[in-house]
Amino acid sequence: MAGKREKAEDIVVKLRQVEVLQGQGKSVSEAVRQIGVTVQTYYRWRKEYGGLKGDQVKRLKELEAENARLRRAVSDLTVEKLILKEAASGNF
Repeated sequence: MAGKREKAEDIVVKLRQVEVLQGQGKSVSEAVRQIGVTVQTYYRWRKEYGGLKGDQVKRLKELEAENARLRRAVSDLTVEKLILKEAASGNF
């Protein structure tokens, strides 16, 4: 069963909430339960977004999208180059 997808900014806020709750003496599992996610999800989020601020997360997502777009462009150009190379050599 798939849960709802959290936005990156919301994830950063929830990570900060866990830090505050841990500072108040709660265990990781209790703090994570209060924000409504599993311990595994918390550690995955912390690995990806730990130490980032809201504007940095937004910039990270923009860069990831741009990187994906550029990778597609390079792969398309590589395929076109290979096709033209094969056609120029006369191997139809």
